[in-house]
Amino acid sequence: MKNKEAKTILSTQHLSIGYEDKVVAQNIELNIKKGELVAVIGVNGSGKSTLLKTIIKELTPIAGNVFLEEVAIENISAKEISEKISIVLTETHFSKNLSVKELVSLGRQPYSNWLGILTSKDKVAVQNALNLIAVQDLAHKKCSDLSDGQLQKVMLARALAQNTPLIMLDEPTTHLDLYHKAFVFKMLKKLSKTTQKAIVFATHEIDLALQLCDQIILVNNGKVIQQTPENLIKEKHLEHLFPSDLIQFDSISKSFKIKS
Repeated sequence: MKNKEAKTILSTQHLSIGYEDKVVAQNIELNIKKGELVAVIGVNGSGKSTLLKTIIKELTPIAGNVFLEEVAIENISAKEISEKISIVLTETHFSKNLSVKELVSLGRQPYSNWLGILTSKDKVAVQNALNLIAVQDLAHKKCSDLSDGQLQKVMLARALAQNTPLIMLDEPTTHLDLYHKAFVFKMLKKLSKTTQKAIVFATHEIDLALQLCDQIILVNNGKVIQQTPENLIKEKHLEHLFPSDLIQFDSISKSFKIKS
């Protein structure tokens, strides 16, 4: 009941996505509320990245609309978007000579002046983000000295320092082992509840997403479906995600299994 009454952070209406010569998916209806953890799943090339790029205004919709807090994204400036969406990409584009604290401080760029000087409010936001992700002990360590798992946590701290209602991540568990993948998923789940931010991420870790996410966005064969994990399984959408000659979905264990 709580999420049904929660504020809508991201929504789409009659959205079609793709490129000039190709429609990737159409008639997309999404509704993501504050405090929800949402995974975007689908096979390679299904359109997950196209959907995310359209939401962050990197691609123009072929038809329909994207809304951030009920305002059409076409009416939102780039600066305003940076105050509404923080993005964590798989590929990092920053100098690894930066310290952890310096990298997290970059999350305050949308609010700082052209010199990038941090106010006392900015500094508090940075320290709070470091504390929330429990990386305060790494604050003065160079990013080049971090493990993949540590760097992913620091990138998430940067997103939290940006203090937006929506956080979007592209494959946040790439290069991580199973333990650290589960750790990141549980951390995202906890953050979505404690901060009441909407957190949306693309992932290939479908089994983990089904266990921990509030909503799943399935991109498959030109269609995009948003449902709870339970309904997605109940309506057997996952059974058609991969070719059935090799892989089948087991609704009891909520996992994919290789056919013997």
